[in-house]
Amino acid sequence: MNRHYSDSLEYETFELFDRLGIPHAIFTRKGGVSPYPWASLNLGGTVGDDLERVRENRRRAFRSLNLSIEKSFDVWQVHSKNVICVDQPRDQTLPYIQADGIITNQPGVVLFMRFADCVPILLVDPMRKVVGLVHAGWKGTLLKIAEAAVNEMKVKYGSNPADVLAGIGPSIAAHHYPVGHEVYEEAKKNIPQYIPDVFKMDNHQIYFDLWQANQLILQQIGVKSIELANQCTACHTEDWFSHRAEHGKTGRFGVLISL
Repeated sequence: MNRHYSDSLEYETFELFDRLGIPHAIFTRKGGVSPYPWASLNLGGTVGDDLERVRENRRRAFRSLNLSIEKSFDVWQVHSKNVICVDQPRDQTLPYIQADGIITNQPGVVLFMRFADCVPILLVDPMRKVVGLVHAGWKGTLLKIAEAAVNEMKVKYGSNPADVLAGIGPSIAAHHYPVGHEVYEEAKKNIPQYIPDVFKMDNHQIYFDLWQANQLILQQIGVKSIELANQCTACHTEDWFSHRAEHGKTGRFGVLISL
């Protein structure tokens, strides 16, 4: 990944997408106006921060890429496998749509989501000119939302999964992600073939590798080019918000992508 600096903001991009000139960014927590515990570029509006500060942070984030916030489309993220196709910015007068995946083939739309340990997955089909953005926590991962998003690109826009490029962004690493037995049992139903690769046992504790799970899911559906950030949000709270490491009292970092 590549680190970029814009005034006091810092954000990262995938080399895969930089080569294609795809506007995208994974914003660190630096350069915003929010105080502790949301310091400082909190882009989440449901974590207790003042909404006017969140709006200012979002304006700064979009402005750093010379993008208009009025062109954004975001959703109410609910840990589902729902993927929506959009062709215009979100109507701010309407309620949020509940979904965890967004795709578009319209250059006038900027896809936007918020994270604090869950996995950001960015998708680009350079052949059909389609981009996508996915939010995958443990529930979304086990529901294979990454696969659902690529399938939707295929059905809606004619994408060939072999043409799709994927970036798996900063999120919580396996060694910081112990899960309960209910997660393991759910995985046995949904991704049994990946169990040995994505779960590790240590001192009677189960650890879930979200990075590896989503990579295997993408590869299984035919995605060949995948870039991993390999950055743990819980290890690097100086850069990223982490719900686990900060015991729920934290903000959300933003991710955007556009054609």
